[in-house]
Amino acid sequence: MAQKFNSDGVDIAFVDEGEGFPTLLIHGFASNKEVNWVSTSWTRELLQAGRRVIALDNRGHGESGKPYDSAAYATPVMAEDARRLLDHLRIEKADVIGYSMGARIAAFLALAHPKRVRRAVFSGMGEGMVKGIGAPEPIADALLAPGHDPAGTGRAAAYRSFADRTGGDRQALAACIMASHQVLSPEELARIAVPVLVAVGSDDDVGGSAAALAGLIPGAQSFEIPGRDHMKAVGDRKHKQAVLDFLARQP
Repeated sequence: MAQKFNSDGVDIAFVDEGEGFPTLLIHGFASNKEVNWVSTSWTRELLQAGRRVIALDNRGHGESGKPYDSAAYATPVMAEDARRLLDHLRIEKADVIGYSMGARIAAFLALAHPKRVRRAVFSGMGEGMVKGIGAPEPIADALLAPGHDPAGTGRAAAYRSFADRTGGDRQALAACIMASHQVLSPEELARIAVPVLVAVGSDDDVGGSAAALAGLIPGAQSFEIPGRDHMKAVGDRKHKQAVLDFLARQP
């Protein structure tokens, strides 16, 4: 059952299970902790690996608070939610796994608070972390379109359909997409001082190249999830194994 804590005025929902070294899971845009991590068996497999597993609903998502002001969703702000959750749970340091938007949040967290992150996994987000993943306005427009079937096709309509399937608050998600697309410069990525694994599907046209991003982060490794696109890579067995292997290595 989800717990909640107050993060600078916004209620953040989270689950905290198991024992062992803490692993913080940060989900992607329009998803939530259940869709991204529980239904894909990530939480179960991490628990079986002897880990303490903490998964939050990002602000605007799931059971967390849903501001309608875009300023509430800047990526550094969302990274501070993650940091405050570690503070709330009195966790000094954790391994952090983020998917898509969650990978970007994890990167900002690792950059701002390197002492709080032992290892970081940026999944579903490669070179897009530097180059961006396209204009947010079409996605926001699709989310805010009245009726059940938004006009248009492609990525914007897909995100609208996904938001509807996951029971998202479309107004909050539109505010989020307009503010949470900050990129990191190569110079900023070069300052990330924790071990990093970048894992992106071979057919992912959203996240971009894993190897290209890993090449900008000192010592980072990359893993191409074979035959998977942005949506199908999340729960892929080879993806999970690559991450578990990476997290199990001694510092």
